[in-house]
Amino acid sequence: MSHWALHFILKSVASLPLGLAQILGGFGGIVAFTFFPHFRSLFQENYHHAMQLHGKKTHSLKAAAASGMLFIDSLWIWHNPQKALERADVQDWSPVDQAVQEGKGLVMLTPHLGGFEIIPRILATHFPATILYRPARQEWLNNLIEEQRAYPNMHFVPTNLQGVRKMVKALQEGEAIGILPDQVPSGGDGVWVKFFNRYAYTTPLPARLANRNQTPVILFSAIRKSLGQGWTIKAHRLASFSDDAHHAATQMNQAIEAVILEAPEQFIWSYNRYKHPEGAELPPQE
Repeated sequence: MSHWALHFILKSVASLPLGLAQILGGFGGIVAFTFFPHFRSLFQENYHHAMQLHGKKTHSLKAAAASGMLFIDSLWIWHNPQKALERADVQDWSPVDQAVQEGKGLVMLTPHLGGFEIIPRILATHFPATILYRPARQEWLNNLIEEQRAYPNMHFVPTNLQGVRKMVKALQEGEAIGILPDQVPSGGDGVWVKFFNRYAYTTPLPARLANRNQTPVILFSAIRKSLGQGWTIKAHRLASFSDDAHHAATQMNQAIEAVILEAPEQFIWSYNRYKHPEGAELPPQE
């Protein structure tokens, strides 16, 4: 299939009503789980380990469908930002208001859970937000993502030194920055700490940026409601991070785990969270 054809299909799906798009996404997740052994193996290993660790039952097909819905939710939110905002049920915005009033900016953490792409758009309706992202390896896909993600008051910066400098500047100006805290950083940029009791290479960047000026850190979640109904948005203010990079990364991972366990099937279990990035030191022995 050509890039243009895939581009057309993705945009066509994003143009559907949300409920129908989510049904298609769920079907795609089940197809991937059924017919792609690598997807199924990685998904099962991550999902079953985390659920068994916390004594929860596993619902593999339900979780696989939710993974497909997560991808479709992102596409739909990019393509229909105003409709998506209307379907965002914000439970309590006061932690964000209180943090912003402190005048030190805001560090926004959004794990790959449910409709996480709606969160920066909610923030952007209140104040500017600078979002750190890793460009896709395929140029056509990166162009599609950048085109669809574009939104007023949102500024995307790449995961490099220049991007980090722009985030520091945004915080100095009292603005918000956004980081995907469950994404594996490049070799040399992370630390090995536990995530669901397995060593995962984890970014210490949120703690470093927050500790520069005691900037408030908010962990957001966007849990999918029933088909076509949107997402429930929650904001959890985190306690101050330790100055020790390993301890701070552990604090962050524990907070992310707690949010995931509110709707575990909606997390992106097919992502290789425990991989060893090139250039990183070996993880500690289990």
